Amino acid sequence: MFTGIVQGVARVQAIEAREGLHTLHLKFPEGFDAELAVGASVSCDGVCLTVTERPEPGVARFDVMGQTMSLTTLGGLQPGSGLNVERAARDGAEIGGHPLSGHVDVSARIAEIRRPDNNHVIRFAVPAPWMRYVFAKGYIGVNGCSLTVAEAQRERDGSGWFEVWLIPETLRVTTFGDKGVGDAIHIEIDRSTQVVVDTVRDALDEKLGPLLPVLEAIARERGIDITQLALPRS
Repeated sequence: MFTGIVQGVARVQAIEAREGLHTLHLKFPEGFDAELAVGASVSCDGVCLTVTERPEPGVARFDVMGQTMSLTTLGGLQPGSGLNVERAARDGAEIGGHPLSGHVDVSARIAEIRRPDNNHVIRFAVPAPWMRYVFAKGYIGVNGCSLTVAEAQRERDGSGWFEVWLIPETLRVTTFGDKGVGDAIHIEIDRSTQVVVDTVRDALDEKLGPLLPVLEAIARERGIDITQLALPRS
């Protein structure tokens, strides 16, 4: 498990590409790899990877399956690429963000970047049906970083967008300052939010049965997510 508090940026030293398997050689920021052992888990841009070798201090190697490379942005890495990294949480450690598993749910893209005074605002475009789990003021994992959703909007087809506001410290310790419009990023949905939304949908399906798809279609035409009607107000 991870906390979503990024501890620094690692750089790709080399990539060994073999059939169905890639090995990433990552160079960590100073002090990050203290007591890091083979078999340990590290969140790399939100993807949980296992240390397979420690060839020298400050460096570790990770084997990545072909499926992971194709389903995430790791397949587009090049020597010199940066990744947000976090060590696995230890028992008793303070969770400054929110619990993350390191299992990516979906890739989204940066739709817009704004830079008001002393702030950095990024808007992410999310494909359907994942926006049903994104709420303003809620938590979300973006490239392994625990962030708070500032604003969110769902479209009739189930897609949508959300925005986050990043302070200078977040930009300093992550790769977000290097990202541009169109770049792909990893999204991990907050599991507690997903459980609540799916439970409500299952309850509606159980009670309404064959009428639910019809009601959902009517609601979408009016820009309404029917699940929201059943969620408790905060």
